[in-house]
Amino acid sequence: MEIIPTQEEVLALLRETGALREGNFVYPNGLYSNQYLQIPLAFRSFQHAKTLGVALSRKVRANPELRAMIPRLSVVAPATGGLPVAFGVCEALRAKQVYWAERMNDSEPMRLRQFLNIEPGEKVLLVDDILRTGAKLTEIKNMVEAAGAEVVGLAIIVSQMAPGCPDFAPLPVYSLASLEPLTFAQELKYPDQAVEKIWI
Repeated sequence: MEIIPTQEEVLALLRETGALREGNFVYPNGLYSNQYLQIPLAFRSFQHAKTLGVALSRKVRANPELRAMIPRLSVVAPATGGLPVAFGVCEALRAKQVYWAERMNDSEPMRLRQFLNIEPGEKVLLVDDILRTGAKLTEIKNMVEAAGAEVVGLAIIVSQMAPGCPDFAPLPVYSLASLEPLTFAQELKYPDQAVEKIWI
């Protein structure tokens, strides 16, 4: 496998680890898909985590503007799914540090982990495992910018966008693979299989 694997190689790795499953899946918001991702299953293996983290870092590093920022670049991710990816990308890039945002309960906004504070003017790369609705990344982007820092790009292992997901333009968005978007229509690709409800 090359330093930056092809989409087919990434998807093969995800299938091998059980992180990518085929079937009929319905999400709590009513969206359907014939593919379901749980990236943390791939990150259980150190070698797979390293492969994916290095590959994503190489895509970021290929941008000369971002490459020049790396010594002072911070990585911000949503907990908990984005954390393994963030630490892997930060280590591979040799970036400055990792922050993570979390929500204490559904009625509260996301906030940085206690005792973590983003500095005004800090350059920030947003990192996550999957891009679906973009809601968490949008919230974190707004939080980072409200602190006076600058978001310079996004890095995602897999993109599986739902209807209405923002494209985050003009920021560069890097991913290792893309899946068919989620849909509101219940078009079962596997009519002989039951619909499996996803609870996350």
